[in-house]
Amino acid sequence: MPSHKRFAMITENNLSENGEKKNPHEEFEKMTSENQTVQTQNLHEDEIDHHIEEHHDVEISLGDALKEMERMINSPDAGENSKKFNQLKEKASHYIHDEVDDKKHEYIEAGNPPENFSYEHPFQTRLSALINIFREKHDIYQKKQEEEQKKNLEYRQSIIEKLKNLYTNSEPGINLFKVIREIKEDWSRAGQVPKSEFKILNNNYFHHLNQFYQMLDLNKEFLEQEYNHNLEKRQHIIERAKELENEPVIQKALNELQYLHKLWKEEAEPVAEEFREKTWEEFKEISNKIHERKSELSVVIEAEQNNNLEKKNQIIAEIKKLSTPSDAPNHNYWQNAIKKVEDLRSEFLKIGSVPRKLSNQNWNEFKTTLRGFNTTKNTYYKSLKGSQQANLEEKLKLIETAKDNMNTEDWDIAVPLFKKLQEDWKKIGHVPKSMTNKIWDEFRDACNTFFNNYREKSNVSTDNWKENYNNKKALLEDLKTVTNEDGSIERIEAIKTAWNNIGKVPRDKISINSEFNKTLREKLKLNKINELELKEEGLTENQLTDKARKIKSQISDLEAEIVKLENNLAFFNKPSRENPLLKDTYNTIDEKKSHLENLKQNLHNIIAGE
Repeated sequence: MPSHKRFAMITENNLSENGEKKNPHEEFEKMTSENQTVQTQNLHEDEIDHHIEEHHDVEISLGDALKEMERMINSPDAGENSKKFNQLKEKASHYIHDEVDDKKHEYIEAGNPPENFSYEHPFQTRLSALINIFREKHDIYQKKQEEEQKKNLEYRQSIIEKLKNLYTNSEPGINLFKVIREIKEDWSRAGQVPKSEFKILNNNYFHHLNQFYQMLDLNKEFLEQEYNHNLEKRQHIIERAKELENEPVIQKALNELQYLHKLWKEEAEPVAEEFREKTWEEFKEISNKIHERKSELSVVIEAEQNNNLEKKNQIIAEIKKLSTPSDAPNHNYWQNAIKKVEDLRSEFLKIGSVPRKLSNQNWNEFKTTLRGFNTTKNTYYKSLKGSQQANLEEKLKLIETAKDNMNTEDWDIAVPLFKKLQEDWKKIGHVPKSMTNKIWDEFRDACNTFFNNYREKSNVSTDNWKENYNNKKALLEDLKTVTNEDGSIERIEAIKTAWNNIGKVPRDKISINSEFNKTLREKLKLNKINELELKEEGLTENQLTDKARKIKSQISDLEAEIVKLENNLAFFNKPSRENPLLKDTYNTIDEKKSHLENLKQNLHNIIAGE
């Protein structure tokens, strides 16, 4: 039927109950009113989503925040979720600012002028790099979105043009019901358009949709099909909404209700007059009942946040307790306390959000408590440092006395004196770690010089000192010719063993020992081997004990270095040997582990007497 004839038809639906002709514009105004109500409902749903997201925010550590940011920029959709990235960026910046502030507080507390404070956070460079990379990827994403929105705009305009042609230039025999369904489905599936174009475009679409319904209003057959189809859609939506009333997860119910309102607006309009208000009121009443359950969500969130607040306050109380021990704390106490506080800090950051009105207060109390703990701990170590300094001064006096008397031959006075010096040394407490080995070496050398001289003078020596000197000189000259070719290490070991088995040399020739040790260090460096890894024989008991002590110290240092390097690898997302940036780090770890095993084997050999 030609379109101009379809417009000429009058149907029963064009008349009201009193026989007056209905105004098609009034029909569209009713439909628009429902649309506005649904849109308001959708805005309300968006607020609920924001409320839910906001109150399910979980604190994470600085390291985890940076890892998540790195994961986001390495994902295929990098640049899409700028809101989440910016939240992580703010958290990371906040943590870095707090830690820098803590460092400044400690610096000033130590008596330093604030204007001289300077500190570069170790993660600041990494954070800046992640931000710059994300900004670049986000710009690319934005340009891609603009291109897609431009295409979507053209596609939606073609849909409107198709809708317009449907009621102005329709061919005879066309199935209007099928075509309008396709047009509405295409419109529903079409992507986003630029915000500046949306309002005009949307109004244009509904204008032509209204024009189509005005035309359809003159054709009873097609209008009844449209009404019946939409009524079925409304009934399906209402039935599903009823099921949502009993949905145990209120958040899920609210989310799906929002989707049902979208379907109602886009795919279930219009319906016959006698069902329009009735179905809408029924759907609206069910929606209101579901929205009334928001109070359940608020109760759950409030209970969860109060529980989180209680957990965080317990952690704060535990840290305060560690800051004020009942008994006088020692070094071991503070080392254990530092580890416990770090665990508590990590646990605090993993706990979810607390009531908003108490959030800042809770966070500030946590930071203040941490700072209080660090202040008390630092005060202890400052006092400990003072006592260690006093111990150092006492040991330096013992060293001075030992050096003054190490060449004396008044045995009756000197022997008891050196024994007492050794006893007093053991009674004095710790000294600063940086000085421990240095002063021990000085004291030990002075004592060894005295007792070696005492044994030499007290016993009949069978050593030919001059011959010993000549033998050592020959070994020194042999050592000087060593290179870094194959077999050099074994040659060094043989020379060192032979040296150990040679006795004393004349006092005026004793400098040959220093020259030998200097040359030995040079050859070891040339062959890239540590002196403690040398296999040597002929060492005295004192020399073995000293070597074992040095090996233990180096083992401890190596283990600490390996742990530090492996911890650094944990900052990278899926660290691998194939990563060019990490190749050198893995090689360094392998070298240190190999060195560590050699030292452990040497220590075992010494202890086993092998």
